[in-house]
Amino acid sequence: MTIASRVRALSLFIWLASLIVSVAALALRTGGRGVSRTSAARLRGRPAEASTSGFPAAGATIKAVWLLGVLLWGGAALADTQVAPPACEIAAGSLPLDGGVVHYSRAGQGPTVVLLHGLFAQRQQWHALLCALAAAGFDALAPDLPGFGESTDFPVTDYDLEHQVDLLHRFIGGLGLREFALAANSMGGTIAALYVQRHPRGVRRLAFVGPPLGVVDWAPGVRQAIQDGINPFIPIDDNQLDLELRLLFATPPPVPAPVREALIKDYVARNRHYQQVWDSVNLYDRVLDRPLKVSVPVLILWGESDGIYPVAGAKTLHRRLPGSTRITLPGAGHLPMMERPAETAAVLIPFLRGRR
Repeated sequence: MTIASRVRALSLFIWLASLIVSVAALALRTGGRGVSRTSAARLRGRPAEASTSGFPAAGATIKAVWLLGVLLWGGAALADTQVAPPACEIAAGSLPLDGGVVHYSRAGQGPTVVLLHGLFAQRQQWHALLCALAAAGFDALAPDLPGFGESTDFPVTDYDLEHQVDLLHRFIGGLGLREFALAANSMGGTIAALYVQRHPRGVRRLAFVGPPLGVVDWAPGVRQAIQDGINPFIPIDDNQLDLELRLLFATPPPVPAPVREALIKDYVARNRHYQQVWDSVNLYDRVLDRPLKVSVPVLILWGESDGIYPVAGAKTLHRRLPGSTRITLPGAGHLPMMERPAETAAVLIPFLRGRR
């Protein structure tokens, strides 16, 4: 088994666990309770953070799903090598913000990279890449954006992307970050693009890890689902969940039954909430459909098999960002940091170091 395959396996194990973080967070508002504190020397100058050793901080339920994913999906594959999947010590932190609390993961020392997830996602989607960045000498930080993951104490009005930009700016200020790069996926990429245009000071580089919302129209599979009366991002049965996976991944991973049941149950129970968020975010579906005033170096990394936004859109975004670097990644869908984490790191790290 290649190193890239092992990293990809670890990333998808993380995804299996992170899928129900949003569900578990409703009952497990612990802010990292039950994990050991990292040494004061290692985190000097940072807000209080707690070591999670690479696991999401949502309790025993998440870890049980993680282990189930390993047993069902990866045990045989990992058995053919003596090298364990790469991991690192990930600190879990939280920051009170505007009446709510933003939870985040952090690892490494060096220049800071802030990683932003997409719609209905969580920070754990970045954990494999977080460790790769930490190993490469970066301070990698991934928040649950306000209203997502464990950062749930925010009103529905805060899902507006302009509000998300404001909240991100306050979050970055609250952590005392003066210089940093932004790397973001999907909706997070849109927030990052808006942020760089509104608050350019301090941002060193901008990386789109997967396409942002607001550049091109939906891919045919998404359009067909919506025309059929299905929102593939709010699946309410097994068939719709399978559709979402096919759109997100070039090679959809199997999802254990307990995770599927928890996800679908939550989407059904809080369907109105999810639809409100969807409506708010999609007011920005053409926000990047114009020349963009971005003065920092930009990387556009687009999965060749992206089922959400067609790969042809990479050229469109490249034209709107003169001087940007455009790379398409074979064998990757909408979430390259999860499906192809080693390959994504191999592109992202040189860019962050100024070599692209």
